[in-house]
Amino acid sequence: MPATALSAIEARILGVLAEKEKTVPDTYPLSLNALVSGCNQKTSRDPVMEVSEAEALEAIDALKSSHFIIESSGSRVTRYGHNIARALSLPTPAVALLVTLILRGPQTVAELRANSERLYRFVDASSVEAFLDELAQRAEAPLVVLLPRAPGAREVRWAHLLCGEPQLPAASRSSQASEDSGLAERVAQLEQQVAALHETVARLLAQSAT
Repeated sequence: MPATALSAIEARILGVLAEKEKTVPDTYPLSLNALVSGCNQKTSRDPVMEVSEAEALEAIDALKSSHFIIESSGSRVTRYGHNIARALSLPTPAVALLVTLILRGPQTVAELRANSERLYRFVDASSVEAFLDELAQRAEAPLVVLLPRAPGAREVRWAHLLCGEPQLPAASRSSQASEDSGLAERVAQLEQQVAALHETVARLLAQSAT
């Protein structure tokens, strides 16, 4: 994990390089032009971005200093490859999940399994959950987090932490605050009930002693 959180463009560049390594291996490592095109794809991207070549080069320089990117020279065109697995000490399945979260935003376990299939084929949902749990419990620094359940959603979603803590939608924050408030009220009610039971028991014991 880098000493500081990655910018959105830095994370997108890493995700694109890792994706293209698996999906278009004949053109990997990528030229700057191909990398920018991958960053600005309209499909399989959330959010959709408009990254300029200047912004990409600035992000590449930052990623090289953190050993996330390897630059290839010796041809007429400079090419770039990623070094995620070694930089973060991650196995291939974990890289696939992290990259899918970087490129497509927060997702459920089922969505992650389907969307990461071109990068790594998971046997079942439980294997996805196992790797997510490992990523969330890393001793060095967690790389993913389980988000609070969104209002009306049946399943919870996971998000990556390479860019810091994810920003929850206002509705989700409001729902979480409401749940916390409701829990506090229920705890207070239970405490009152327990106190009343103690008084009743004490009174009955006193009556039986006379």
